[in-house]
Amino acid sequence: MVLLVVCCGLAGTVAAQTPAKSLTGRKIACANGSASAFSCSAVDLSAFLTAGDIGGLSPFTSLNDIWGWTDPQTGKEYALVGRTDGLAFVDISDPVNPIYVGSLASRDGIMSLWRDMKVYADHVFVVVDAVGAHGMQVFDLTQLRAVTAPPVTFVETAHYAGVGTAHNVVINEETGFAYIVGSGGGGNTCGGGLHMVNIQDPLNPTFAGCFVDLFTGGGTGYTHDAQCVVYRGPDAEHQGREICIGANVTAISIADVTDKANPKALSWAAYPNVGYAHQGWLTEDHRYFLLNDESDERRFPEVIRGTRTLIWDVTDLDDPVLLKEYFGPSRSIDHNLYVAGNYAFEANYTSGLRIIDISDINNPREVAFFDTFPGGDPPQFDGAWSVYPFFESGAVVVSSISQGLFMLEPTNLQVVTATEADEAPRRFDLSAGYPNPFNPRTSFTLTLAQAQPVRVAAYDMLGREVAVLHHGVLSPGVHTVAFEAAGLPSGSYLIKATGTTASQTRIVALAR
Repeated sequence: MVLLVVCCGLAGTVAAQTPAKSLTGRKIACANGSASAFSCSAVDLSAFLTAGDIGGLSPFTSLNDIWGWTDPQTGKEYALVGRTDGLAFVDISDPVNPIYVGSLASRDGIMSLWRDMKVYADHVFVVVDAVGAHGMQVFDLTQLRAVTAPPVTFVETAHYAGVGTAHNVVINEETGFAYIVGSGGGGNTCGGGLHMVNIQDPLNPTFAGCFVDLFTGGGTGYTHDAQCVVYRGPDAEHQGREICIGANVTAISIADVTDKANPKALSWAAYPNVGYAHQGWLTEDHRYFLLNDESDERRFPEVIRGTRTLIWDVTDLDDPVLLKEYFGPSRSIDHNLYVAGNYAFEANYTSGLRIIDISDINNPREVAFFDTFPGGDPPQFDGAWSVYPFFESGAVVVSSISQGLFMLEPTNLQVVTATEADEAPRRFDLSAGYPNPFNPRTSFTLTLAQAQPVRVAAYDMLGREVAVLHHGVLSPGVHTVAFEAAGLPSGSYLIKATGTTASQTRIVALAR
């Protein structure tokens, strides 16, 4: 059959690669590069369930987002699996024999390609996009303990009507606040930015405020996804504050939302060849933010040579710097990624789950994968939608759009030891431009710890190269490069320095 998948304003028609039936009862080891029909490396298949076997109401039901919950009383682990027609609960405590426990009925029977959920205090909070007045569903997950004859159809425990629809919900479990993003369809949309909700009493969510960063998202402030944390990174000025980093379509946006009545924009940063800044996640030390772009592989095939992950240095929250662009082995589109320990777990649509060792942040390495989409890795919107890698058991679950739910077991994940050369002190730093804004000349300093060939170029916001500032080998030390913008129109420009050890990008504004 042919499935039309639409995401984030884009559409692609792809041949659906749906396995005929579920695979349970025994683990299928990844051997000689495959597990059943799926190509793989260092990831075994514990079980696979079709959408129909987790409550899909029709042959055309597809999956979307996924999250997880561990019952603090029983220790059972559950996959919370979004479908176009509801939310499925799957007990994966025995990962080779998962049990479909039941579904939370979609409010008013609303169908949507986008159903997103997060968990706080043993409750799941659910939003959908591009439909009517759905609001946010709240469901008490402890009800799953009482199920003796699955599957059961559940109804919401509480409801929040402060928004109509939304693209996603972000939750900071440490503070008890939800951030509904990409809102529309009624209610207080907060301009598509952060609609902040106090969920400390999960059954009585209350509106807490809005944050809209009008410098990003093409000037709309629209936030597609975000992560909000109590910041414990190296930037002493902001330690202990509640910080949100948003993927805002054309850039990332960093804000202090500690005071919900007076949230403050800290910074924003764009990058070359932007397609659609989609979603990202901080490393556990809060030093780096890994971002995926959902349409760069399709829009810029001549320069995006593989699935691109953008690694931001956010050690200074007021001045994020693009540290590195990591390119995967295929040109599939990246969708959702999460960081657990030294690894980034990426759901990359048609190339499936990719596991990246980021222990050496300047040299990411793919160390394992499981391709949930048999039949090639085209840059199309099918295959792995999302991944949840945070279960204490080590189980990893992946929702694959027209395929189903995968219970996976990575094997022998180890940090790859850096070579002695890799361990040598390394510094590659491009300063902010001065002056900024400028007319018609601005300068940068480039600091290198070792000699290397370096290319410094300027790009407009469409990713078109407009000037080369330097191209050649530079010695260790501090160098000055200048951007002469005579003859160029007013606007923002990206200055990208690329060496053999790293790359960094700065943004400057030409004001005539």
